[in-house]
Amino acid sequence: MKQKVFAVVDIETTGGLARRDRITEIAIALFDGDKIIATFQSLVNPERSIPTEITRITGITNAMVANAPKFYEIAKQVVTMTEGAIFVAHNVRFDYSFIREEFGALGFTFTRRQLCTVVLSRKAFPGLRSYSLGNLIRHFDIKVENRHRAMDDVLATVDILGRILRQEEGHHQVDRIINAGIKASHLPKDITLERLHSLPESVGVYYFYNIYGHVIYVGKSINIRKRIMQHFGNIDAKTDKFINKVADISFEETGSELIAMLLESSEIKALQPEINKAQRTKNYPYFIHHFTDVSGYIRFDWDKSSVKSRQDKHILNHYGSKSSARGHLMMITERLTLCSGLTGLYASDGSCFYYQTGACNGGCQKKEPPELYNERAQNGIDMLKKNFNDNFFLVTDGKARDEKALILIEDGHYKGYGYLHVDDMGMGVEEWKETVKYLPPNPECNQLIMTWMDKHPETKIVKF
Repeated sequence: MKQKVFAVVDIETTGGLARRDRITEIAIALFDGDKIIATFQSLVNPERSIPTEITRITGITNAMVANAPKFYEIAKQVVTMTEGAIFVAHNVRFDYSFIREEFGALGFTFTRRQLCTVVLSRKAFPGLRSYSLGNLIRHFDIKVENRHRAMDDVLATVDILGRILRQEEGHHQVDRIINAGIKASHLPKDITLERLHSLPESVGVYYFYNIYGHVIYVGKSINIRKRIMQHFGNIDAKTDKFINKVADISFEETGSELIAMLLESSEIKALQPEINKAQRTKNYPYFIHHFTDVSGYIRFDWDKSSVKSRQDKHILNHYGSKSSARGHLMMITERLTLCSGLTGLYASDGSCFYYQTGACNGGCQKKEPPELYNERAQNGIDMLKKNFNDNFFLVTDGKARDEKALILIEDGHYKGYGYLHVDDMGMGVEEWKETVKYLPPNPECNQLIMTWMDKHPETKIVKF
């Protein structure tokens, strides 16, 4: 079996957020499980000021990095040192995310198999009060000259990794973590561990195919590789039957989590994969319709959807719940001063609740002429047909740093999505529309967008 090589990495940074902060120092030690075979270390010019509190922790000052190389100047060495090796760090998500961001800013994708010595230490040394690097250094009396300097922390991490590997189950634990519990012998013939490790760690949609090339499952994830590996790693009686049907995989990176959600929904509706039963059959079981009564008033009502209930109805919109349908009716009733008895909110042979409170002009009592009332009710029809009142684009992250994703909402509904280079964002709406991939109407997509906008009010909106 090919001997593993570990690239043990530590970085110092200007702060704790990979998308905002920058690297100030990096150290790498190549470790073969027995000895260090190569090292690399460098201060890095972060091209910004280092906060005072960070200098206090690391000892790295602005003067120290002023003439240091910028990341792009050492990027090739980072690639060379880590290529083919397992990327190891104490809290690997932190170090790995910063390095991925630095490469992303240069227009490259940095992908490596990862191993976290925090996770390994919990399994290898149970019962410790803390598994921070500092506590492990104290516990094992590891000699460190300068804590919070990259190479010193790397050497301490190498020491800890070596202790773990020398345990009886050490190498097996490493394999289980790196491969997410996947056993190569359990994988389909044409899907290898190497292929799984080569999948992108980005947001998007993925597809599973059977031996006939038919899509049998569609999923989404903010990390395609991690999610697909979870499918193959978490095998039980239920999932085993599913995984045994998988002969091939593919994926589509979207850059935007919202687009991944929208694309997944559209693909499930279009492809009808056999394993996506819940999402495939997911529908919107309530609807609002309108009709004109014998007195000439436009009325609204909601009902549960069935072949019989939909027959001969002028359906305006579909909803996932009764409360959503009633909420939409209540909104137009209050906004347009409609009669709650004529909008299906209040069942009574007499005056409606809104009339009793002075919020209804008397349609329920025929005190307001139908011609006058219907002018506002017609506006209600137009509003109920729409999930959105404005025409606009949502602008989110694209698939690359220099790209934006555009999600088109027009005539009250989601229409599709596209991508645009940041240098072309100044073009007009018609040019933006030319980038859009138009998709069939899908009530679930409208709901996904509304939920997204509620949860992410910071999302950029461009109205037209």
